Amino acid sequence: MNFKNALVAGTGKSGISAAKLLIAHGVKVTLFDENEKRDKNDLMEKLSRSELVTILLGKLTDEVLKQTDIMVISPGIPVDSAFVEEVKKAGTPVWSEIELAYYFGKGKIAAITGTNGKTTTTALVGEIVKAWNPKTIVVGNIGIPYTELCDTTDDDSATVAEISSFQLETIVDFHPNVSAVLNLTPDHLNRHYTFENYGNVKKSITKNQTEEDVVVLNYDDEHTRAMAEGIRPRVVYFSRLEKPAGGVYVEDGHIKIEANGEKIDVLALKDLILLGAHNVENVLAAVGISYYMGVPVNIIRDVAVSFKAVEHRIEYVKTVAGVDYYNDSKGTNPDAAIKGIQAMVKPTYLIGGGYDKGSTYDEWIDAFDGKVRCLVLIGQTAKKIAETAKKHGFHNIVFEDDLLEAVKYCHENAKDGEAVLLSPACASWGMFDNYEQRGRMFKEYVRNFKE
Repeated sequence: MNFKNALVAGTGKSGISAAKLLIAHGVKVTLFDENEKRDKNDLMEKLSRSELVTILLGKLTDEVLKQTDIMVISPGIPVDSAFVEEVKKAGTPVWSEIELAYYFGKGKIAAITGTNGKTTTTALVGEIVKAWNPKTIVVGNIGIPYTELCDTTDDDSATVAEISSFQLETIVDFHPNVSAVLNLTPDHLNRHYTFENYGNVKKSITKNQTEEDVVVLNYDDEHTRAMAEGIRPRVVYFSRLEKPAGGVYVEDGHIKIEANGEKIDVLALKDLILLGAHNVENVLAAVGISYYMGVPVNIIRDVAVSFKAVEHRIEYVKTVAGVDYYNDSKGTNPDAAIKGIQAMVKPTYLIGGGYDKGSTYDEWIDAFDGKVRCLVLIGQTAKKIAETAKKHGFHNIVFEDDLLEAVKYCHENAKDGEAVLLSPACASWGMFDNYEQRGRMFKEYVRNFKE
């Protein structure tokens, strides 16, 4: 290990996890957050009051900059933030949390990125690979920081990771055996500025792969198809609409793999529990990723046909009087909730609010992008979110006392052709035991509505 003093930027889940990993390896950590209102005592408790950690809030000091060997940046922090530029100018390496985990982790890695479908595909690949190799961890943007579990891996382990563009911005040596880019549509342009930049960041998941590795790309998406140019790993396309040579595709109602000069029948679409064209694409990608991770076809088939949609993650619940209801209770922070909004294709009544974790909601409100018809707020953060929304020019806001009243309001006001989305951007504490309970109650209320 060539670093003794690390600066960890960000005090959220990934920042705390990265700090814990470094401390476990004897590295002195300065945990930094520009938010001066963070509770130092709470942060020290999360880090077990280790003597190896110092909490710094507000601004970086010259003393910290001079002694820092490496900075680990949380995905929510833009790489062009003033203090990040200051660290770079000092010549200090800046790593993402997944780069740090890769440094300490072992075994084979499947890394999955793209604009949409990452969580479902990662969860499915995770279940498939686990059924083949019990020493499998499923980490990343799916909810568990890679740094939380990387120390549990060995040479026989498998890691299945959902990787965001924010995490890819600061990889250095991160090298998956199998990577995948599921699709590419304009997203996070407030962070990446241009679609070209965004695409290049996604493509960088392949930058350390060799000819012995595999990248799985969506043939039906012109942008991901074009990523095959100029990269070293072997390209395997998946397609719902075409039959790319050597790829994974649909033929006669069956998903098939073309490999080593033969065509392998994997499963019949009619046997899938997952419904919808987008989920067919997710399964195609998962089949390709799993197969090139070495999983036998019979295991891929058995797990895929029994796999259900990820609960509480943009989960379709029911259509009532022409209004679609979606449960995204797992959207417990603004970044996660942005994904829920981005998945909506109809004018949406959005239910938000909950426990105040000290988050800011500017990016979440910006992500409404004309899709949100009405913002229905509950919980401790309702007023704070409303003030942010108004600051960004969004004024169609309703306050309700609890989730039941919020759901009732949406039921009474949403019209045929619209949607209702529970995606709170906040933790559930104070009103519910956890996000699972919140999601289950939302589904119960919706299912009780009569057509």
